[in-house]
Amino acid sequence: MLVIGTAAFAQSDPTIMTINGVPVSRSEFEYSYNKNNSEGVIDKKTVEEYVDLFINYKLKVAAAIDAKLDTMTSFKKEFAQYRDQQVRPAFITDTDVEAEAKKIYDQTQHYVDSLGGLINPSHILVRMSQKATDDEQRVAKQRADSIYNAIVGGADFAELARKCSDDKGSAVNGGALSWIQPGQTVQEFEKAAYALNKGEMSRPVLSPFGYHIIKMNDRKMFVPYDSVKADIITFIDRRGIRERIIDEKIDEIVASKGNTVTKEQLLEQKAEELSATDSDLANLIREYHDGLLLYEISNREVWEKGAKDEAGLAAYFKKNKKKYTWDAPRFKGIAYHVKDQADVKAVKKSVKGLAFDKWAEKLRTTFNGDSVIRIRVEKGIFKAGDNKLIDKKVFKKDVEVTPTKDYPIDAVYGKVLKAPKEYTDVRGQVTADYQDKLEKEWVEQLRKRYTFTVNKDVLATVNKH
Repeated sequence: MLVIGTAAFAQSDPTIMTINGVPVSRSEFEYSYNKNNSEGVIDKKTVEEYVDLFINYKLKVAAAIDAKLDTMTSFKKEFAQYRDQQVRPAFITDTDVEAEAKKIYDQTQHYVDSLGGLINPSHILVRMSQKATDDEQRVAKQRADSIYNAIVGGADFAELARKCSDDKGSAVNGGALSWIQPGQTVQEFEKAAYALNKGEMSRPVLSPFGYHIIKMNDRKMFVPYDSVKADIITFIDRRGIRERIIDEKIDEIVASKGNTVTKEQLLEQKAEELSATDSDLANLIREYHDGLLLYEISNREVWEKGAKDEAGLAAYFKKNKKKYTWDAPRFKGIAYHVKDQADVKAVKKSVKGLAFDKWAEKLRTTFNGDSVIRIRVEKGIFKAGDNKLIDKKVFKKDVEVTPTKDYPIDAVYGKVLKAPKEYTDVRGQVTADYQDKLEKEWVEQLRKRYTFTVNKDVLATVNKH
C-alpha cells in the first residue's frame, strides 16, 4: 500500500529538474513561479524565462549547504523560530480554546457576582483638584450640595447632569455610564455606588476626581457566557494565552513520552508530519529555509564582499570610468557656518590635503568638542538646488540663504567637478554595478561547479495539470 501510494504521489507531482543531484518537484517550482509572478508584479516572467532564475537560486542554496551554513547556530535558531510559528497552531484545537474561554468566564463570573454583580449608574461630577485649597474645597462641596438638594426637591437628574456635570463625556447622556463591574472605578465611587439599590441616589461622594452624585439605574448578575464568548476569545488572542496553551500541550506530550524527546524534536517531527500532507506548508517552510541560506551566502559572496572591497571598487571604477557621468557639474566639499571670522580660514586649513572621507572626523575633533560647538557643517557632493548656500556662493544662483541661528558667518570649501574623479564620488552606483559583476561571475562559477538538468516534458505541464 505504501509503495502504491508513493508511486501515485510521484506521478501527481513529478520531478521537474534536478539540481546538484537533488530532485525538485513540479509543485515546488510552481509555488515559487506563481508567487513571484502574481498579480501586481511588474516584471513578470514566462515559465521558460523563470527556469534560469530558479536554477540560479537553487545553485546558490547548494553552495550555501556545501559551505555548511545550515549548520550554524544562528541559522538553526532563526529557521526553527519561523518553522515553529507555522506548526505550533497544530497543537491546539478549538475545543482547547473554548475550554480556556469557559474557565476565564467562570472565574470572572464568580468574582463579579460575589462582589455584587454589575451596576449601571449615572452620575453628576463636580470636579475638584486633589491639590485644591480649603476655599476651593468648600465651594465645590457647596455646589455639589446645591445640585443634590435641587434633585431631591424635584429637579430632573438627567437635565442637571447635562447642564452641571464636569464629566462632559457622560453629561451629554444625562450622566449615564456604561455597565460597571467591581474594580473598574475608583474605590470611593465604587463603594458608594454598590451600596445603592435600583432607583436610589447617593448624597455627594468625594473621590480623587471631586464630588459625585450617583443614581443607580439598574443592577444585575454577570452576563451569560454566549454574550461575551467572542470577546473572551479576542482577549485570549491579544494576551498571548493561546501561545501559553500551546506550550502546555507541548509540555504534556513531552511528559507523556517519558521525556524521551525534547520540545525542539517534537516541533521538528510535527513540521515533517504536516508537510507530508500539505504541500503549501512544505513549500513555505522550504522557502524560508532556502531563503535564509540564500541571504547569508549572497551576503558573503556578493553584497558585503562587494561593498567592503575598496580596492576592487576602485579598480572597477577606473576600468569603467566613462560609464559614470553627471548631467551637470557637482560641488564636492562643505557648506559651513561659524561664529568667529577666524574660523573660516581655520576650517579650510584643517582639512586641506586630507582625503575627503576624513574631513568630517577632523572637523568634529578640531572644532566641536563635547561641550562647545564652534561650527555647523553640511558635507557632500552637491548639485545645483541641493544647498542654498552652495547655490549662491558656488553656482552663483540668485537665492536667499536663511541665516543659521547663532552661526552668522557662512562659507564654503571644496571644488567643482565636471565628472566623478574617484569611485567614492559615485560610490552607490559603483558599488551596485560591482556587486552585479560579482553576482554574474559567481553564478557562472556555480553553473560550472554543479550539475543540473531540466525535464522539458514536465516543464510544459506547469500550471496546466
